[in-house]
Amino acid sequence: MSVSSKVKVDPFTKEIVKDSVIAIGDEMFHALARTSMSPIIYEVLDYASGLTDSKGQLLTQGNGVTGFIGMLTFMVKETLNKFGENELKEGDIIIINDSYVGGGSHLSDVGLVMPIFYEGKIIAFSANKAHWTDVGGKDPGSFSNDATEIYQEGLQFPCVKLFNEGKLNDAVLDIIKSNVRFPELSIGDLWAQVAALRTGEKRVKELCEKNGAVVVQASIDHHLDHGEQMARRELAKLPKGEFFANDFIDDDGFGNGPFNVQVKVTITEDKFICDFRGSHPQVLGPVNCTYTGLVSAVRTVFLAATNPSQDVNDGVFRPLEVITDSKSILAAERPAPVSIYWESMQGGADVVWQALAPHLPDRLSAGQLLSVCAVTLSGNHHESNEPFLIVEPSAGGWGAAKGQDGARGQFCIGDGETYNVPVEVAETRYGVMIDEYSLRTDGAGAGEYIGGAGVTRSYRAMTDNQMVSATFGRNKYFPWGLNGGDEGSPNEFLIEKTNGETDGPFGIYPRYPLNKGDVVKLMTATGGGYGNPLKRPSGQVAKDVKNGYVTVEQAKRVFGVIVNTETFKVDGLVGREM
Repeated sequence: MSVSSKVKVDPFTKEIVKDSVIAIGDEMFHALARTSMSPIIYEVLDYASGLTDSKGQLLTQGNGVTGFIGMLTFMVKETLNKFGENELKEGDIIIINDSYVGGGSHLSDVGLVMPIFYEGKIIAFSANKAHWTDVGGKDPGSFSNDATEIYQEGLQFPCVKLFNEGKLNDAVLDIIKSNVRFPELSIGDLWAQVAALRTGEKRVKELCEKNGAVVVQASIDHHLDHGEQMARRELAKLPKGEFFANDFIDDDGFGNGPFNVQVKVTITEDKFICDFRGSHPQVLGPVNCTYTGLVSAVRTVFLAATNPSQDVNDGVFRPLEVITDSKSILAAERPAPVSIYWESMQGGADVVWQALAPHLPDRLSAGQLLSVCAVTLSGNHHESNEPFLIVEPSAGGWGAAKGQDGARGQFCIGDGETYNVPVEVAETRYGVMIDEYSLRTDGAGAGEYIGGAGVTRSYRAMTDNQMVSATFGRNKYFPWGLNGGDEGSPNEFLIEKTNGETDGPFGIYPRYPLNKGDVVKLMTATGGGYGNPLKRPSGQVAKDVKNGYVTVEQAKRVFGVIVNTETFKVDGLVGREM
């Protein structure tokens, strides 16, 4: 029994300290964004930060990227596993991005861990994980979509000390500077992460000074237990039994595939078990993800199915169990490449979503774009002649749900509360012009409630010898419909050349050459529909035509509604009731 469990702390104090811990996580999150150097961090919010307890249990996490839920925990636990409490000293900061031991995603997502000491003992850890613009490797942007082993994907930090008792390890910094293409950005983001860690350290120590370490520890235990209680209360409301789904990952970047991903979800009174055994073994190309990544993805769906508004901590996930085969596409092992890991990671999350969506229509929607639809575009700026590098995800369409149309122009489940790089920022910092940024109104995802539209974003190269790599999964297997709704459309991109030729569309393509005036046109999926399209109110179909979501021909053929193109009123019905 811990000391804190023997101490009686009034419930009001526990709640105040608990909320203070959550506030510390928020402050750390904002500190990182405000001091970072890269648009992928300060604009897109491709990072996460938070606190764990002394054992590595997550206490609070500020997320841009929902796919990082849980990865901070694994980073801290790997730090404890490697160094133990005795070798960790005040002022230490550990750097880790090794995908197979605590990193969990790809090498571009660099994590930092800092033990927080009070009265000579570790009381907590501050941790964060942020996407660096470049970590070296064979391609600009580092997450190569045709890598065949992790050694091609960039620098690996295998849980080593960046700071030792407050003293910077200059050798690590020198290695970074000599191996990344944009050292000013990467080192700048590194210092931003350090600043966020130290913000957390300062606030936790202030909390201990004010309340005492024993009270803080008792409040931490209460916080974790309260998270578990809330999760179990919601778990009790879910349907019980076994639920199944399977789907496919398009290919691995080399034309191999498709690759099966399957799950059996078992929900009991006290367990939520996701069993992925039987999914495809790890593959040649970099669509593999590690077990850590899979767990983080499944946590996202677990929250969506139980209580999406709940503050995240490890107590919430105590009922969750994730099982899969070793060396599978969902639990790859060294040296399998993982740079575009999100394709399988989110494929794992999606089959859990598919299995449960018919039984939780008030919580889970039809299929969505699913892929990060990541783009790296590099070259020289047309004014400064300095090298530039675009690294960004793409927004797209979410599936419709019971009672509502799908969300339009949002990021996928793994990206969560992230944002696109604004047009003004892109055109200023990069050697491109953005010809178009609009909703992709292709009429897919028909239903009583229609799937959300994807987007079209077109980059025009302003100089010769530019190069674009893009990974658009869900290119061959489209977002699924629900309860009779139609499937959505594919993620895809094409190249429009100055000579009038068009190349594509593609799903995955590495290093496509662009010359001045060439356009890369990125088009993301429309989400799946919900319900029978013939049940969509005819007046709403007429509004859809007016808004450009469906054509007059689609309104008649798919929805059975004849729309007057001058008044946008219903002129008649075909095979349906008013």
